[in-house]
Amino acid sequence: MRKSNDLITKDIKKLIFQIAIPSSVGMFFNTMYNVVDTFYVGLISTVAISALSYSFIVYFMLLSISFGLSSAITVYVGNSLGKERSSLAKIYASNGVSFFTFISILLCIFGYIFSEDMFLLMGARGEALELALEYTYIILIGTVPMLLGLGANAVLVAKGDTKSYRNTLIFGFFANLILDPLFMYGYGIIPTFGFSGVALATVLIQFINFFYIFSKFYETKFFDFKSFFSHLPNIRAYKDLLNQAVPASLNMFLMSLGTMIISYFVSEYGYKAVAAFGIGYRVEQIILLPMLGLNIAVSTIVANNFGAKNFDRIDEVIRKSLTYGYMMSGLGVVFLAIFGKYIVMIFSSDNVVLDVAYGYIVVESIIFFAFITIFISNSTLQGIKKPLAVPIISFYRQILMPSIILYFVVKVWHLDIIFVWLSMMVIVYSAAVTIFVFTKGKLIGLNTKKVVLS
Repeated sequence: MRKSNDLITKDIKKLIFQIAIPSSVGMFFNTMYNVVDTFYVGLISTVAISALSYSFIVYFMLLSISFGLSSAITVYVGNSLGKERSSLAKIYASNGVSFFTFISILLCIFGYIFSEDMFLLMGARGEALELALEYTYIILIGTVPMLLGLGANAVLVAKGDTKSYRNTLIFGFFANLILDPLFMYGYGIIPTFGFSGVALATVLIQFINFFYIFSKFYETKFFDFKSFFSHLPNIRAYKDLLNQAVPASLNMFLMSLGTMIISYFVSEYGYKAVAAFGIGYRVEQIILLPMLGLNIAVSTIVANNFGAKNFDRIDEVIRKSLTYGYMMSGLGVVFLAIFGKYIVMIFSSDNVVLDVAYGYIVVESIIFFAFITIFISNSTLQGIKKPLAVPIISFYRQILMPSIILYFVVKVWHLDIIFVWLSMMVIVYSAAVTIFVFTKGKLIGLNTKKVVLS
């Protein structure tokens, strides 16, 4: 007897929590992993924190290209499972992982060649530039295992399994707590690596997590080592994945490029402002984690139900996810207003850094409501295979409007840095309204088509 697909039959509320909670927990530990890095780097110097911020932005930009492929694998495997075509799901799973192999190698080479140019474009100079390069050249070693693990996890997510990846992130956090100081300061036969030790710890953890997540992927029976090389590539599968991945990857790339643009304008206020931006960004991520968990839940449930043509369930998952997201956003605003400054003080005692970072997280917390609208709209469009509008809206909010408005705010009017954050709030809200209206229109079209066909 064929096993039933809970993602197209189970209560929506239960499914959202079943998928979102493990995912959010994993992301919490992933963000805390970055917080641990920031904490230990802060013990070195404020310049080292700014270097870590530069490196994070460039590294995320390189990886952003692969995030779209991960989303594509989840959508096509999920759609295939919704149609109860497991053999088709296996084709997309195996070809998706092979695609990741090629991309990870390509990105690694690209990173070594162009990282310095990207840092210079963001305004990195002197010691900050040297440290950013030192960190990035090491961290790129872990690109291949990390991306292959990301591809394998995309298949697990399509099946509703967010617990396996959560486990790797929890392990990574605790391992990082030990390895960061061990590699930074040395002990016994382990030499003192200093700032580079933080990067070395990350690379080691990425290799360990890769072996675990790939073993879980192998257990799904969607990957067969014996036939892997003899059956690849499937040109149709590559084409489908690429068509779905390009808009999503472009969206993530534009987000990274947008962060680089903001960093460029922030650098006009000095390296302490860059350090504050890096700290504030990490604090902001902590509060956004439950919302990102909702994002994954929506993508998974929508993809499966779109394959099964259960369009009413798609409407329901969006409605409930937005409700939960707005509730969490409200709590996030209150929490950061009260405790935000104390959290920032964990990473830096510099008064300038403290004031700038606190101003950033207070304004950003108000944008949470717009973020959740964008996240869920994007996930829905990807799940119904209509992702082309996602990078267009992203270009508007990440590149076009920030470049224009921040040029006047910083270069022409020379306003205080708080106006940089306020400008971004206006831009993000306008983008959220636009993408939400567009998504609703696409869903109305699906329901109309269903009525006509019936």
